[in-house]
Order: sequence, then structure tokens, then C-alpha cells
Amino acid sequence: MASATTAPPPPGNLKRIVAASLIGTTIEWYDFFLYGSAAALVFNKLFFPDSDPLVGTLLSFLTYAVGFAARPLGALVFGHYGDRLGRKKLLVLSLLLMGAATFAIGLLPTHATIGTAAPVLLTVLRLVQGFALGGEWGGAVLLVSEHGDARRRGFWASWPQTGAPAGQLLATGVLSLLTAVLSDSAFVSWGWRIPFLLSGVLVIVGLWIRLSVDESPVFKQALAQAEARKVAHAATAEKLPLVSVLRHHWRDVLVAMGARMAENISYYVITAFILVYATTSAGVSKQTALNAVLIASAVHFAVIPAWGALSDRIGRRPVYLLGAVGVGLWMFPFFSLIDTGGFGNLILAVTVGLVLHGAMYAPQAAFFSEMFATRMRYSGASIGAQFASVAAGAPAPLIATALLSDYGNSTPIALYVIAAAVLTVIAIGLAKETRHRDLADIEPADDAEPVTARAADAHSV
Repeated sequence: MASATTAPPPPGNLKRIVAASLIGTTIEWYDFFLYGSAAALVFNKLFFPDSDPLVGTLLSFLTYAVGFAARPLGALVFGHYGDRLGRKKLLVLSLLLMGAATFAIGLLPTHATIGTAAPVLLTVLRLVQGFALGGEWGGAVLLVSEHGDARRRGFWASWPQTGAPAGQLLATGVLSLLTAVLSDSAFVSWGWRIPFLLSGVLVIVGLWIRLSVDESPVFKQALAQAEARKVAHAATAEKLPLVSVLRHHWRDVLVAMGARMAENISYYVITAFILVYATTSAGVSKQTALNAVLIASAVHFAVIPAWGALSDRIGRRPVYLLGAVGVGLWMFPFFSLIDTGGFGNLILAVTVGLVLHGAMYAPQAAFFSEMFATRMRYSGASIGAQFASVAAGAPAPLIATALLSDYGNSTPIALYVIAAAVLTVIAIGLAKETRHRDLADIEPADDAEPVTARAADAHSV
């Protein structure tokens, strides 16, 4: 197997790479999720005060969804330059952009101060957040995947994925603490700004760590090969990464997009929409709902590396399928438990949902990385992941809130998530298993006749 021939890096170096990716993704997801939680709790009052409560929430989630619309653009731009210049430089830039936008939200005047300019500025800053996050994910998981021990790639590459629950844990924890110690009026007046301003401190820490790591050795090797081919072929221009992806890996892009449907939609229903549903339909206080998400996010963080390790043993596809089927089957029990209004049942509903989500999210990093050639891997993985987010995660809270408003119960919302699970099961069913692929071997021989991921896989097993 080709993967068995890839020598593992020194343990200390690999751990430093993992730490850099994890801390950076945690900060970026903290910033992104903080907005989602604030959209559910206070932005409807501060930026859309003339609307009735549920319509205000819908408008608030609309600005939340705008961030997803910018993610494909971030994927295209960061993917292009990440495949041309390297992973590290683009990861530093994405962290700076995200941190600056989040800090600025903490300083933003509200509708009561500057009128309609407030939601406009909020939307612009949300666009910057989405653009930065669209470029962040691909670079972070590739930096680890391309450094890591091939035999344990699923495990090591799953650690940047824990940045999502870690960011959710941090964002929800800060908000939960503030809502516990502040009165409702104080939190709405000024307390909500504190977690956004904290982002500035976190970004400084993240930049210090990210600047200390080395560029991916797989990328450096591929870049050297590309330069050698240019010399050998009289400096023939290299094709744009996006063009190469669409030409040689379009099936893989579609598989990645389909794989994201259940993963993305279920996550935002479980963690963002739950704050609306539990407080409006189940009569649960926002403090209780936040605490439930907080506890479940801690469990989510812990199980992701375990699911990643399991994907190294039995394959990416079986673990992913388990998560997709599980999430679909869990949706009706999920809402039934929340409807009881009990804190224990709320914790159980969200925790089981996130554990099943983790079975999709954990192998995703290695799975998507293994689909694409090195000099188009950042573009391919980012495009597949982020373009799907526009159709999946972006409208999920909006659709769920609209369904609740129209039907007054959770049944259509559960069916919505189940439909997404069916799409993901079909996509994974059509995918090839990738765990034995050597990332260094999945490299075009020349511009005219590339060795695709499938061809590399055929030679590696």
C-alpha cells in the first residue's frame, strides 16, 4: 500500500502542526459560532427592532446565512493561492481577516444609534467572516493531512475538526457565563459585546502559534516537481487549480458536496436552531438551552478523534455512513426529548445528535484531502466543502425557523434533516474508499495527462 510507505514525521513536529491548526480553527469557529448564537439571542432586538419576535429572528438568521454565501468565494480565492503559494501563508491571512471582522462587530453601533446602517454594517462584517472561514477549513486540514502519518491520517486530520466544537464550546461558554452573571437588560445593552472583543486577544495567540510551523512537505515536493516540469517543457504555463479541479475531479467535488448535506444541516439545526426552538416551543430558558449545547459540545469535541481513529481502521465511508444514517434516525427522538422541557432530556437530545454528527465530521478532513491531487487539493477540498455550505448550513436555521412558523411543530423540520441524510447516504454510496491513498502519489504526471486520485488509488492497493 502506498500509504504504508509514507514515513511519519517526528512526533513533536506533528503535534506542533496539529496544535497550530486546532488553535487557529478553534478561534475562527469561535468567531463564526458566536455570531450564530448572538443572532438567536440578541441581534433580532438590536438590529431588527421593528419586527415581531419571530420575524426578527428570521431576519437575524438571514444575516447569519449571508456569511455562508461568502464562503465559496473564500474557498475559490484561498484555494487558488493556497495551491500556488502554500498552505501556511493563507492560514495566517484567514485568521487575521476573521479576527478583525469579529472584533469590529463588538464595536458596532446598533439600530437605535445609527438606524438602518447598523444591519448593513453587520451584514458586511458577516461577509468578511464567511470569506475568511471559506479559506480557513481547507488549509487547516491539509496542513495536518500532508504532514501526518499516513497510517493514522484519519485520527490526526480529525483534530482540526475539533476546532468546530471547541469554538462552539468557547462561544457558548462565554455567552452562558455572561447571561448567568448579567441581567437581561445589561446583556442586551453591552454584555453581548464582550465575547466579540475577546476575539482580538485570541487572534494574537493564534497568529503566534501559526507563524511557528513549517509549510507542508507534500506541497513543497509537488511545487518543486511543477517547477521542474515547467523547465522541461519550455516554461509551459500551469493550469489554474480551479480549472484542473473541474476537469479532473468534478465527480469528487460532487461527492464532497453531497457528503456535506446531512453533516452541515444537522449541525446547525442541533446547535443554532435549537436555541430558538427550545426557548419558543418548549418553554426552556435561554440559559438552560445554552448550557445543554455547552455540555454536548464538550462530548462532541471528545468523540471526534475517536471517530477519526476508527476511520483509519475500517475506512472513511463506513464511519461516514453510520453518522448520516444515525442523524436521520435521531431527528424525531431529538425533538420529542426537547418537547418535554427537561434539562436532562435536552442534554441527551443534543449530545446524541452531535455524537452522530461527529461520525461524519471526523473522517471528512482526511476523506476530502485524499480525493484530490496536491497542486489542486486546497481548491478541490475547499470548493467541495464550502459550496455545499451555501445550500446546506446557510439556510438551515432559516428553513427550520420558517417551518416552525408555518406548521407550529417539529415534524417538517425532522423530515428536512432526514431528506439531507438521504442525499448524503447516496453521495457516500457512490464514493470510493480513500484511506489507503498516499497523498504524495496523487499528483499529476503532467498537465496533459494527470494521475487522478482514482488512478493513484488503483496503484496503491
